[in-house]
Amino acid sequence: MSASQPSAVITGITGQDGAYLSELLLEKGYKVHGVVRRSSTDTFERIAHLRDRLELHQADLLDQLSLVNILNEVRPREVYNLAAQSFVPTSWGQPLLTGEVTALGVTRVLEAIRVVDKSIRFYQASSSEMFGKVSESPQSERTSFWPRSPYGVSKVYGHWITVNYRESYDMFAVSGILFNHESPLRGKEFVTRKVTDAVARIKLGLQHELRLGNLDARRDWGFAGDYVRAMWLMLQQDKPEDYVIAMGVMHTVRDLVNAAFDHVGLDPDKYVVLDPAFLRPAEVNELCGDATKARVELGWEPEVRFPELVAMMVDADLERVGHELEMTKIRNR
Repeated sequence: MSASQPSAVITGITGQDGAYLSELLLEKGYKVHGVVRRSSTDTFERIAHLRDRLELHQADLLDQLSLVNILNEVRPREVYNLAAQSFVPTSWGQPLLTGEVTALGVTRVLEAIRVVDKSIRFYQASSSEMFGKVSESPQSERTSFWPRSPYGVSKVYGHWITVNYRESYDMFAVSGILFNHESPLRGKEFVTRKVTDAVARIKLGLQHELRLGNLDARRDWGFAGDYVRAMWLMLQQDKPEDYVIAMGVMHTVRDLVNAAFDHVGLDPDKYVVLDPAFLRPAEVNELCGDATKARVELGWEPEVRFPELVAMMVDADLERVGHELEMTKIRNR
């Protein structure tokens, strides 16, 4: 690596945001290092097209020493902590693991930076789920937190420990309070991708129904590729500040379903089944972000709107499922 080439470490690099952020940083000339957990099976599908341009290191947010070792080896300019147990329903079934990774894991990364080099700039992936039972709408950086799940509670801890290290140790540590951001790389356990994958399979005759819980839950959905630009911008500022990143427009799950089915010319009423099994113990009904601060101070503007996002995801799933169907036909000949 040349002396002038910036470097970054990304935890959670194999996730949706990690993949998009890696692409962005590589385009900007960074040397990108990814933190991956040791596993008997590889889960690198989202970054497969980038593997020859990335350097991956085995470490874990549960293991302080492994994080210190990576920072000592790489000496990055920036660290992006995107790793978390990030599926809200799972946080109810695994609340202790969620706390260890999503909450205390942040402290371990911050402490590693403090020990190795306090000049490293740190980004923490905070979440709109921290607002939970909202006290005002839309939500901004000044809105109080009232999380409604172990995941949300853990994210609040991660957010405040980042503020604490910034103020206590004069570190450049920021949190991006990102509202729901989606893409064709989103995991199928999330409702957006669950819907678009099901629509593709229904359209191609491979599935006959889509089971969902609360169709009236409202979310502020944007495109992950837009949101990772905001992450990078936050670490290029003169002063460390926290920012809400959002579209500022709410849509219901029903809107999502209708848009996805409409895109392929199908009537959702013929396929959608309401299933109480998919209801949360404590629902977060309305999340809508006010990203005025990010627009003014960072110059951030999203490029993909809700209709284009849904169409993009449905088209990608149609292509993927269609390819899988063709491969199955070929194997069965």
